[in-house]
Amino acid sequence: MSLLLHAIVDGSARIAATSKRTEKVVVLADLFGEMSEPEVPIVVAMLSGEPRQGKIGVGYKAISQIDVPAAETPALCVEDVDASLTDIAGTTGPGSQAVRRELLSDLLRRCTREEQDFLKRLLVGGVRQGALEGIMLEAIAKAADLPAAAVRRAAMMLPDLGRVAVVALSDGLDGLAGIRLEVLRPIQPMLAKTAPSAAEAMETEGLSSVEWKLDGVRIQVHRAGEEVKVFTRNLNEVTDRLVDVVGIVLGFGATRFVLDGEVMSLAVDGKPRPFVETMSRFGTEGRADKTDPVIPFFFDVLHVDGIDLIDQPLAHRQDALDRLVPADYLVSRTITDQPGEAQRVLEEARRRGHEGIMVKRLDSPYEAGRRGASWLKVKPAYTLDLVVLAVEWGSGRRTGKLSNIHLGAKDPASGEFVMLGKTFKGMTDEMLEWQTKRFLELETHRAGHVVLVQPEQVVEVAFDGIQASSRYPGGMALRFARVKGYRPDKTAADADTIDAVRAIFDG
Repeated sequence: MSLLLHAIVDGSARIAATSKRTEKVVVLADLFGEMSEPEVPIVVAMLSGEPRQGKIGVGYKAISQIDVPAAETPALCVEDVDASLTDIAGTTGPGSQAVRRELLSDLLRRCTREEQDFLKRLLVGGVRQGALEGIMLEAIAKAADLPAAAVRRAAMMLPDLGRVAVVALSDGLDGLAGIRLEVLRPIQPMLAKTAPSAAEAMETEGLSSVEWKLDGVRIQVHRAGEEVKVFTRNLNEVTDRLVDVVGIVLGFGATRFVLDGEVMSLAVDGKPRPFVETMSRFGTEGRADKTDPVIPFFFDVLHVDGIDLIDQPLAHRQDALDRLVPADYLVSRTITDQPGEAQRVLEEARRRGHEGIMVKRLDSPYEAGRRGASWLKVKPAYTLDLVVLAVEWGSGRRTGKLSNIHLGAKDPASGEFVMLGKTFKGMTDEMLEWQTKRFLELETHRAGHVVLVQPEQVVEVAFDGIQASSRYPGGMALRFARVKGYRPDKTAADADTIDAVRAIFDG
């Protein structure tokens, strides 16, 4: 018997009703027991907050304005919903926007009122019941009676949680073990935690690799023979935007490898150009024939000529990296166990125009998708990647422009965003022009001079510290926040959470 959408709506409500992680996991695991194999990836996507089709080409305003009669009793199954969304997303050509809206209206007519509300929220990114990826991974493990670590590792190698769930439930531990790094298929990148100083980053015993932290765009480069693919940290393919990078890596010695690094644009004096200039390659109007070339700099290698290296210690991977990549395309690094030497590297990196340093344990494996203590980033000032929740219309010379942005961080427990403050400092005229257009596209509704927006846009914010505040629900506020720049290379899921904010506050 087919699984009804009503069961998913009910499950989502029960997940949202509890703040306990273990209870959320149980609800999800029980749902897996009701699904057929084809239904699993559909439900995993829905309860992770986005349909498998991603954006379907019907905007927030259009979705919110659809008001059609609801079905009296639940009868719509999840596979029918998935098929309808595929049809809508695949509709193109002249007049397609109106056709997509009508197809969505037809789908919503078959839904009960509760199902309509769920689908509308799903399509605009508003399903925030707390079933985030970590909880979903635990639920898959519980339903399949497998170690969570095995499911987590498979999900890092295969960035499709629905497919991982199918393998776990049908093929068990042996099936998961068969999911390995595959050249030309991206894996989740390893991430870093923040350390307040070079000295504290060096508190771990043993040698560390102290590397310049570049203000570029994270890339993962795969080569198989003469085929090269380049992916962003969000696993989006951008090969056609980086043909100069493709040409460079085709000159490397091996013919099959996976590299981790950053790409950036340099000025004639060797200092990095502003981040926004590098990001121009990745926007909707980015072109591969930009006048200013971008240069890749690599700091890790995950695979070379048939040998996976992710479980090898960093020291071993660096040896392989040095044999593969010419020195001109390597991130500068110093091997040391001395805090004073790490501080010297930090100061040198800052003089060269870079963000700071990375401190990496030489004995650490590559923990794909994890933000662990094996990699620590050190910047002179506090910075966080936050999400814009709302924007205020400006006054004076900023009249007619959206100016003051409301900043928030997600609470992993609830899935909701917690406001931390506002700022308009650090914004250039070009930034004001851009954000006015951008946030009007993301507008959900207005409250006086405040435009509330979908929580999608990530912004990098520098600040002097975190202070206690009764003004905001989280009890914390940023001190002297200023905008460093927008991060179109990151999604809201990549932004820092309230836990990162609290760690700075408590530290």
